[in-house]
Amino acid sequence: MKLHELYNTVPRQARKRVGRGDGSGHGRTAGRGDKGAGARSGHTRRPYFEGGQIPLIRRLPKRGFKNPNHIEYNVVNLAILEENFDAGSTVNRDELLKRGLLNKNTRPLKILADGELTKSLNVTADKFSAAAKERIEAVGGTCTEIEKSVYNEVERRKARRAEAAKAQASKQG
Repeated sequence: MKLHELYNTVPRQARKRVGRGDGSGHGRTAGRGDKGAGARSGHTRRPYFEGGQIPLIRRLPKRGFKNPNHIEYNVVNLAILEENFDAGSTVNRDELLKRGLLNKNTRPLKILADGELTKSLNVTADKFSAAAKERIEAVGGTCTEIEKSVYNEVERRKARRAEAAKAQASKQG
């Protein structure tokens, strides 16, 4: 076998070579049609363009609104506290992060009442549901609600900038 006799054993579709003469079937206009923007070089249709008819996004009605004051919480249920903490231990954001029970540290922490709790725990969180607070205190635990936690992303950003400015000022002065 010589180099020029080698061939690929895996069948592959041949690339469509356009603009290579009329005999190829893709000559002259090279599959672009006659005239118009599509026949010119550099033309691309924008995504979701439907040929000039009213696009789907405009045909569908608007619905609802995004509440700018909506707060997304990191939610932890009593069942998770029961499984992962011993009686008398302290439960807070740092402990939950250390044990891999929180996925995002930026959100405020809320304790919900799903599941049973039999151990006495000292829980510190941004919010508690009424039922969760009742159940934790019923088994002899304590609920400490963080007084001022920064929920809003804008407020959090302002607080970070203020801290950075304070740190900068202490370095200079």
